[in-house]
Amino acid sequence: MPVPNFKSDVEAVDALAKTYRALTAEIGKVIVGQEEVVKTVLISMFANGHSLLVGVPGLAKTLLVSTISEVLDLDFKRVQFTPDLMPTDITGSEILGDDRKFEFNEGPLFANIVLADEINRTPPKTQAALLEAMQERSVTVSGERHVLPSPFFVLATQNPIEQEGTYPLPEAQLDRFMFNIPLDYPTYEQEIAVVKGTTGTKVSDLSHIISGEEILYFQQLVRKIPISDNVLEYAVSLTTKTRPGTDRATDNVNKYISWGAGPRASQYLVLGAKCHAAISGKYSPDIEDVQAIAKYVLRHRIVRNYKAEAEGITEEHVIESLF
Repeated sequence: MPVPNFKSDVEAVDALAKTYRALTAEIGKVIVGQEEVVKTVLISMFANGHSLLVGVPGLAKTLLVSTISEVLDLDFKRVQFTPDLMPTDITGSEILGDDRKFEFNEGPLFANIVLADEINRTPPKTQAALLEAMQERSVTVSGERHVLPSPFFVLATQNPIEQEGTYPLPEAQLDRFMFNIPLDYPTYEQEIAVVKGTTGTKVSDLSHIISGEEILYFQQLVRKIPISDNVLEYAVSLTTKTRPGTDRATDNVNKYISWGAGPRASQYLVLGAKCHAAISGKYSPDIEDVQAIAKYVLRHRIVRNYKAEAEGITEEHVIESLF
């Protein structure tokens, strides 16, 4: 597909909103419910960020990611993370070719969308290799740097229940994810629709809605969307309020939080708000757009203390108290 050519940025934003509606309609042919999850994953993609999907097994996390990759017309690879997975298993390695020379054999990270399934099941060494790929959009093997394809997204899944034999993600790696997206059980009606759709013979044919080149174009467009000073200041103030012991910290934060969000949270709040505004048909974000994505950005960047855990205070409680 050719790169879009619009007369103005306003026309381009309208096209982004229209593309988003087409994407959600197409994904809805396979994924029942989970509208908020689909919306948030698409926002992170148009904002050029990675997402962490947190939910119990069987909630269609893998199906969701593979469906999204299909309608986006992108190359998709899935990596099942296990305790014996080595960095070269995901980055690729040097192999001896027929001509007696070493050549690089690409690993599964060389795709547009990488599903890192159960990311907390693999040791820190392999997590670190993924962290480099997420941050630098490249991998280093035998001292050689290899650039990953563009666009490049990591969608990682994590099971919040089973923590035996897992390696919790360090804060530095969690911070690389733009969004932390919780998946919940479907409603009774949605589950009936899921079971009807998956126990018969019907197979949904999905159309390719958007190409990689168009995604790259829309990523640049999102950055060009203007944001007023008061909305930008609101986004930054949300982040600074999460830091206990500082001038801007709220009483709730000082009471329940041991560690707050860093500057990357402010950047993602602004980018996410711009994208949320664009897909909603607005040409500039307002405070409601920041609030709409704030929980996804801040949830995994604040650390509760023992008092919060003892009193059953969740990260969401604290974030809502900042609005």
